[in-house]
Amino acid sequence: MAELDRLPALEVNYDEADAPRSADHPGWHVDVASAELGTEPPGDPVPGGVFESACVLVRDYEFSDHRLIRGVFRPADDLLGRNMLLEGRFLFLRFYLGVRVTGVLEGTRDGPGGPQRVFGWTYQTLDGHLEQGKLTYEVTKDLTTGVVCFGIDAYSRRAPIGNPLLRTGFRVFGRRTQLDFYQRVGRRMHDLLATHEPGTPLPHPATLMGDVVIAPSESRMRAWDPIALPLRHPGVHVSRLARVRKGHK
Repeated sequence: MAELDRLPALEVNYDEADAPRSADHPGWHVDVASAELGTEPPGDPVPGGVFESACVLVRDYEFSDHRLIRGVFRPADDLLGRNMLLEGRFLFLRFYLGVRVTGVLEGTRDGPGGPQRVFGWTYQTLDGHLEQGKLTYEVTKDLTTGVVCFGIDAYSRRAPIGNPLLRTGFRVFGRRTQLDFYQRVGRRMHDLLATHEPGTPLPHPATLMGDVVIAPSESRMRAWDPIALPLRHPGVHVSRLARVRKGHK
């Protein structure tokens, strides 16, 4: 768990002042996606219903598709400030990338059709990540109609990558894989809730070692995993580079 324990020392790998201010901001991808999960009676969430069940899946990162990304974290840590080690899986490569939860949404807000109950969290990318940006996962319930949705709100751009082969590969496959991930997690959330029997346990992250878990729980070894090439924090450490440049001035 050395890589997970390294994350507290890493910084967010971009300046929030550079974040995009509009959907067509040059140099950034700005994405918004939504999937309807089901309906409840209007009003407050039903105990154990679609909304509350979806919140559990989002909190535990069970919505992720293990074929593309798995998450390693300590569930006992506070959600706000939690460090997560993401394992990106592409063919025989394994990318170990750090993110940090920097925002939590919980409460009631005004939505397009009236008041909504919302739960979710936001992470930002850390030094060594292949991308720079912020991603929010959230569950909403329209208190007027009872419709429950899972949403993604994100912005990102490619981080500086020193290795020319990785840089070229990410330029070719990165965006395609990112959009594929967004579609897959929406479908997975819908399918998990559609097949869930009320009163039965929801999928829960599997214990990896000690107090560390891995999600989603259905993560499993592939035939080529033992020979997969691990690439740990392969992006340029931007904050370290900035300090070096500052010291040379």
